[in-house]
Amino acid sequence: MGEKSEVWQGTLSLMVLRTLAAMGAQHGYGIARRIDQVSGDRLSINHGTLYPVLLKLEQEGAVAAEWGTSENNRRARFYSITRAGRRQLAAEERQWREAAEIMGRFFALGGKAE
Repeated sequence: MGEKSEVWQGTLSLMVLRTLAAMGAQHGYGIARRIDQVSGDRLSINHGTLYPVLLKLEQEGAVAAEWGTSENNRRARFYSITRAGRRQLAAEERQWREAAEIMGRFFALGGKAE
């Protein structure tokens, strides 16, 4: 398998919100593992980066958190997307789709990179 890539600045919150929207409430390890899986194990999710993003999303009201018990019978904080988080997710998805469309136009120009 190839080398894992770093997560681009500003994309982790989008990945977290998309994961929670698709899977429901998850603890931090579950979120990180799902992002790894969806990326085909091509992204490196640093837990030291994930938890500050979760805290920021919680402070913004995009996610809610509550304590529960993990599948390993350990106490864990479970995160779920809120209504405000769904609105934020929709807005960020629109922005990324527009950016991808614009970049696609540049890739379609042809020519060689030097």
